Amino acid sequence: MSLTDRAVAADTSAFVPDPRLTNEDLAPAGERKWKVFDLFALWMSDVHNLGNYTFAAGLLVLGMNVWQIFTSLLVGFVLIYIGMNLMGRIGQRHGVPFPVVSRISFGVWGANVPALIRAVIAIMWYGIQTYLASVAVNVMLLAAIPDLVSWTEHAFLGLNALGWVSFLALWVVQALIISRGMESVRKFQDFCGPAIWLVMIVLAVWILAEAGWTISLTSTPNPVSTGEQFGQWFGAIGLILATYGTLMLNFCDFSRFAPDYRTVRRGNFWGLPINSTAFVIVSVIVTAGSIEVFGEAITDPALLVAKAGNTWVLVLGALTFAIATMGVNIVANFVSPAYDLANVWPQKITFRIGGMISTVAALLVTPWNLYSNPHVVNYFLGGLGAFLGPLFGVIMIDYYWVKRGRIEVDQLFDARPESRYYYRKGFNPKALWAFLPSAAVAAVFALVPYFGDIAPYSWFIGTAAGAVLYSVLCRAERARSLAAGPAEG
Repeated sequence: MSLTDRAVAADTSAFVPDPRLTNEDLAPAGERKWKVFDLFALWMSDVHNLGNYTFAAGLLVLGMNVWQIFTSLLVGFVLIYIGMNLMGRIGQRHGVPFPVVSRISFGVWGANVPALIRAVIAIMWYGIQTYLASVAVNVMLLAAIPDLVSWTEHAFLGLNALGWVSFLALWVVQALIISRGMESVRKFQDFCGPAIWLVMIVLAVWILAEAGWTISLTSTPNPVSTGEQFGQWFGAIGLILATYGTLMLNFCDFSRFAPDYRTVRRGNFWGLPINSTAFVIVSVIVTAGSIEVFGEAITDPALLVAKAGNTWVLVLGALTFAIATMGVNIVANFVSPAYDLANVWPQKITFRIGGMISTVAALLVTPWNLYSNPHVVNYFLGGLGAFLGPLFGVIMIDYYWVKRGRIEVDQLFDARPESRYYYRKGFNPKALWAFLPSAAVAAVFALVPYFGDIAPYSWFIGTAAGAVLYSVLCRAERARSLAAGPAEG
């Protein structure tokens, strides 16, 4: 039911949503079918991927032992759990996606600033993750059909023929899934998360058996000083927070479909501090086992599966990792730009059309070239990523501290100058004044080599700077909110 329909049903015909601000996808969710398992499976889909496996395994190589990695990432995932609950509560209470939530603090037109920043990052990574999944498919195809090696001898736009076939195949599969809307996304990620767990458990049992069921939980292949271990411990927390800062920002895109806030909390609890920590620890144990068995730390699970010496085991493993990568790609990098682009022009762009625009853009940027260029990945995407902390800080402080949860949902779809979230010409200057300098500071810390030691904490720094600046600028509004009565529950 649209906002207009609800207004008519409730005999509140005085309000008509501005068509420039709404469509059926941006309006408050009508059906709320996502249960605890759906949110749990969402986190399985997002966590169970090659990137997180390699990240956790890399910490072992850098000098941390299994117990240190366990405690640092547990702390990190607990903090992520808290942040996801904060954003999830907003989405569940009001039923609206991230770009509409952004209107609360940035204004009805200013919301396009955080939405488009999030969309650009997501589109770039959508293409890169699709490419990485296609690499796993290439491994599978070459193992099953060795004659396909001739397809790797010539390249077009930086990608060989086999690479094009694998990439386009995955690109089409993902497009078909997401073209059917959020319900299709829910069903797909319900499958992807458990699938990779099955492969990881089999992999762990195999490597532990090969190691004689004896691996060290307190040793590391590259011992470092106690001081360096402390630095790596805190750095791991900062890096995992920065990694999930993208989805933390737009988690309301998913929580809006939950029937109650308890469902959100429970799904997040089982999916984040429990499942996510368990996955990275299994990843580290498997890596530690590879040291015992092969004399070296193998941080790529696809290479470890290849060590099994069985073609069909390699094929099954590569296919599973490809499916898992598609799962995280759809969850983390498709849903957000689909809503974000719909917010730019709701009259013409729906969730599905926004998704199709995203997939086409992800193809046109030739992501394999982006991934092979460290300057693009580190400076462009890294710089944009540093902006996400300040956005999160401003939005959280505005909702929970300044406005104290007292939101008028109808006004989020009202572009008249007298509406509550119109601010100044549709933009909230205070939000921009808090965001811009905070984003600049976070980007400097993230990108300038001189600040390399504190780069892992750029998300923390940006979040804190944005929150503090915005709270200073909004002291008067906070006072008016306190005088208006108790906060919304």
